[in-house]
Amino acid sequence: MSKVVPLIGGEYYHIYNRGNNGENLFIEEANYQYFFKLYIRYIYPIANTYAYCLMKNHFHLLVQMKLEKDLPTT
Repeated sequence: MSKVVPLIGGEYYHIYNRGNNGENLFIEEANYQYFFKLYIRYIYPIANTYAYCLMKNHFHLLVQMKLEKDLPTT
């Protein structure tokens, strides 16, 4: 089992993923919109986004994790 490593505030990360066996992640235009809806909800508050590329069967993100002092309070 792999060890979970936390993302560190202030550090940059290239995050990517692809569909199983190269299958498409984004079948129709609405899938891209749904991805961005979730991205804005979960990633935007905790990371600065510098670049992204969404393709039918995979995606790439270049983000910098926000410092703890810059995170939204709950």
